[in-house]
Amino acid sequence: MPSKRFDQAHPFVALGLIVAGWLIVPTVIKIFSRATFFELTAPVSVAASYAADLREYWALRLHSNSELIQAGRDLARLNASYHIAVQQNNDLHAEVTRLENVLRLPTLPGYRYEPARVARRDFSGWWEQLIIRKGQNFGIAVGAPVVFSGGVVGRISEVHAYTAVVELISSPGVRLAASIEGDVRPISFQGVPDQTFGPAGGVIEFVPLDVDASKLHPKRLVTSPFGGVFPPGLFIGSVVKVETSTDGLFKTGEVQLDERLSSLTEVAVLIPQNPE
Repeated sequence: MPSKRFDQAHPFVALGLIVAGWLIVPTVIKIFSRATFFELTAPVSVAASYAADLREYWALRLHSNSELIQAGRDLARLNASYHIAVQQNNDLHAEVTRLENVLRLPTLPGYRYEPARVARRDFSGWWEQLIIRKGQNFGIAVGAPVVFSGGVVGRISEVHAYTAVVELISSPGVRLAASIEGDVRPISFQGVPDQTFGPAGGVIEFVPLDVDASKLHPKRLVTSPFGGVFPPGLFIGSVVKVETSTDGLFKTGEVQLDERLSSLTEVAVLIPQNPE
């Protein structure tokens, strides 16, 4: 009878020994093991992403000629609008340069956009992150901001040889300085874990008492000039609720993020042209 009980408890004893052994392993070995495991499993995620792109390609090949012609017309209109936007952007850059020379202001830091394909998404209760198909091979560094057409996506938290991990702005580990669009006063933003079947969101603190917002009259939240690595003016989300904090000195609020964060397939990493 005792031997039977020992046989039943044997798996738990083995598991306990493994956990105890892992706890006493030096931190350097743990970090090396984690990085090695990630590099070994990264090709699987990247290959699955390429397979999904190939499947989408052949699915598009099955469309009729009329559908392709209509898509081509829509794309031509979109390219024309982008061409005009590029011209306007060049004019604005020239005006900014002229004003900097007249007022003798320091030049704003420049960035180049490095587009990257999303290989995998992870929205578990422990972390919210993306894995992109570019890493050290494209000069991506830890802490680099990541954006898309709708604003801020997050920041690079890990960089590997051919992949990188993006910590989403909805992650509780992301804090940055923000401000209400048109107001330069800084506000503290922090991500909130994604609720089940609910939109991604965040919270803001140290909101001035004269700021009001609601779902019917939301305010746009953008990155602040004091936001560190993030350039100012990038859209973060919509402030849908503010209320006075317990100390009565400031307000706190809720921010609703872009719904497309959960379905991104392409992002852009901002890499400073002058790292210094």
